[in-house]
Amino acid sequence: MTSAPSAVLNASWSHLGHDVHCLQRIPEQDVEHGGRQRPALLLVHGFGASTDHWRHNIPKLSLTHEVHAIDLLGFGRSAKPGGLDYGGDLWKDQLVSYVNERIGRPTVIVGNSLGGYAALAAAAALESQSAGVVLLNAAGYFSDEKFSPKPKDMTSRLRQMIGQGLSRDLVVKWLIYPLIQRMIFENLRRPGVIRSTLKQVYIDPANVDDDLIESIRRPSLDPGAFQVFRNVFQARGLRGKPIDELFNDLQAPLLLLWGDGDPWLRNAKAKQEKFRTYAKEASLEVKEVLLNAGHCPHDEVPDLVNSELLEWLTGLSIA
Repeated sequence: MTSAPSAVLNASWSHLGHDVHCLQRIPEQDVEHGGRQRPALLLVHGFGASTDHWRHNIPKLSLTHEVHAIDLLGFGRSAKPGGLDYGGDLWKDQLVSYVNERIGRPTVIVGNSLGGYAALAAAAALESQSAGVVLLNAAGYFSDEKFSPKPKDMTSRLRQMIGQGLSRDLVVKWLIYPLIQRMIFENLRRPGVIRSTLKQVYIDPANVDDDLIESIRRPSLDPGAFQVFRNVFQARGLRGKPIDELFNDLQAPLLLLWGDGDPWLRNAKAKQEKFRTYAKEASLEVKEVLLNAGHCPHDEVPDLVNSELLEWLTGLSIA
């Protein structure tokens, strides 16, 4: 039996002395009776996104589960301070601290793209406090690959955003010069460019609406946003253990939800096979689902993602 969730609580939390924006929503029955028989959920956005990107997921998931969403440092409404070493280790530590300090019990961490890598790294570090991890078109690299993100991967994305007429060599040269970097950044945060980019990575653009565009544009106006952009696009954006090593450390079930039409997933079939192979080698309990969607299936086909996630969650329990 389900009941209406309580209102979404917009909250502020602090990590390393910096403000972090987060959301929390708990089913009424859990508020009234202290129900903790189900794991909590922590939702983690991808590059350039925020808690707003879970707009179609939180209402449904919070009917039955305690749901949290967080803006990674450098994104959304969270602080974007200078001097931080933005990358996978920072975001992993942020998520681990949040689970320990704000949730305080076994948690399923759900992440998209860059947030998928951070979710996996955090889940591996949390050990028994991780109830599971859900990866939606996760970023990351394997130990038999060169350190990721590869320059050619990042320049390919920039060419898609700016214009396919640019050569890869030219984009690489552009990334060296701060003034050119700034010009690219200013262009990428224009509403029309954001809309065009999203339509490239959503197979069905029905949910590419004004609210989504504004949720991406607004944080890009914050002081420090440009430095975060530079960090990620100068091939310095993830750092940390390769995915196969994280699989070996993971002590929880794994759900892989793939938007199978993702134009940003280079060699998609080979990448999916690597996830499959290394998860099996790590003896993980894994389920994989292919969805007719692009890079952000949770927002493009939220009903399918919610359904698959909730079905998978019914098989999980916590002590």
